[in-house]
Amino acid sequence: MSSATGDLIRRVWEHKNEVAPGFTKEHHCHLLVYFEEHQNMHRAMQREHNIKHWVRAWKDELIEKDNPEWDDLYFGLGIG
Repeated sequence: MSSATGDLIRRVWEHKNEVAPGFTKEHHCHLLVYFEEHQNMHRAMQREHNIKHWVRAWKDELIEKDNPEWDDLYFGLGIG
């Protein structure tokens, strides 16, 4: 799960190309398997903070509810 952003396509591209430092670059995590849209950046950041403190099983359940195959959702965002 990446950081809250106003430009998801750019942010995921940065992670896929290992431009952005951090966990995804260090561990070579390049798939976008889950994201949420929020109208308010404060709400998005609060939600991200909460999810980061969940146990892994809860995060997996959240992903599998809408993306049981763990498909890369990046290519469905209207790019290339």
